[in-house]
Amino acid sequence: MKLALRPYLWYKLLNSLFFGLAVGSVFVLYTPLEPSVFSLGGIGLAIGLLLVAKGYEKMMNLLVFYRITLFVELLTFLMIVSFLVFQYNYSDVLFIYIAYQVTFVFGNYLMRMETLALKRTLLLSFADVIKQKGYLAGMVISYLFYKVVEFFGIVNKETQVYYLHALLLVVQIVILWCVFRSFRTR
Repeated sequence: MKLALRPYLWYKLLNSLFFGLAVGSVFVLYTPLEPSVFSLGGIGLAIGLLLVAKGYEKMMNLLVFYRITLFVELLTFLMIVSFLVFQYNYSDVLFIYIAYQVTFVFGNYLMRMETLALKRTLLLSFADVIKQKGYLAGMVISYLFYKVVEFFGIVNKETQVYYLHALLLVVQIVILWCVFRSFRTR
């Protein structure tokens, strides 16, 4: 397995753009959840991070990196689709929260594996800069999106977040395409 640099950097840019777009929506999405759910989520996340860290020795290769990256992005795709299909109900919000926690379980691993895969300091610096640009662009677009939908009279926060998820779906499909292009067999 080989990492194709250009598509991978596009993937990182769009992945960060996605999180910049989505970051404000979680405050509306998670409103129905009880505070105890967040405590349980934190416990689950800590245990998950611990288990993944214990498996580093077997996981530090490009094939596992590709599979986990794809898994995380497919799970994110399912979260968006479930929200768009089932809209705003408690069980779907709980599913989205748990799914996000599962994706965060692999966050440290993905960052460490990216460091090993990119190897050179210049590439790591470039990847981090492009990620910050994507995150910043996502937050700016998100802000403008909410102002535009308010301008058109859509002031209900849940409705705004629903429409944002239609945009997130498009971004996520492009992200998945970039993941497939980023990892190639030799």
